[in-house]
Amino acid sequence: MKYYISILSILLVLVSCSNNENTMTLTGQVKGLKKGTLLLQKIENFTLVTIDSIVINGEEIFNLTSIVASPEIYYLHVKISDGTLLDDRIAFFAEPKEISIQTNLNNFNTKAIIIGSENQNLLNDYNQLMKRYSAKNLELIEQDFNGKKDGNDSLVNDAQQKQRNILSNRYLATVNFAFGHSDFEIAPYLMVHQVNNINKKYLDTVYNKITPKIKDSKYGKALESLIKSREN
Repeated sequence: MKYYISILSILLVLVSCSNNENTMTLTGQVKGLKKGTLLLQKIENFTLVTIDSIVINGEEIFNLTSIVASPEIYYLHVKISDGTLLDDRIAFFAEPKEISIQTNLNNFNTKAIIIGSENQNLLNDYNQLMKRYSAKNLELIEQDFNGKKDGNDSLVNDAQQKQRNILSNRYLATVNFAFGHSDFEIAPYLMVHQVNNINKKYLDTVYNKITPKIKDSKYGKALESLIKSREN
């Protein structure tokens, strides 16, 4: 009798989850993963916790679920058959809808294709924008190195000044991107996780622009807390 009650309890939980409008269904495929475990994780109270997992044994296709109260960053980790947790992980913007991740074991993170998340699409655009600044900064790091090697102070000073300009421009580009997408959760996310030490007036500018729905999201509340901490 207890056995049937347990089965019924599990079924009730599954039905409840599937009917919840905040449910994210994550499906996809990890080519090359024949045996292992996929872990769906997120950060709670500064700790990475596992929300769902699935054991892969021959079948590369996976299906994971989670209740997502408001869009936030989740992680997909892979643990291969010998129990080794690979260093690579796929960070993506989870949303309460169907999302698909297609990747392969050898390039688990770098080749991941994520479909179905509007915030993820915007995050992809933002990361593409930031690559321009990263490429310029790498050139200046090389210039700085060569200047120090040759004892050329003028070259070093020039490189360092340009690096400061790039950092400033990257921060302003982030603020502009967040401001231009104030009706998405990515706006407060970028302010909190990419430029949290920027001048408070920019935090206020973006916070005052985001919609009430976004202010009530996880990252909207985090941005509000950040602003209040600055006031104190």
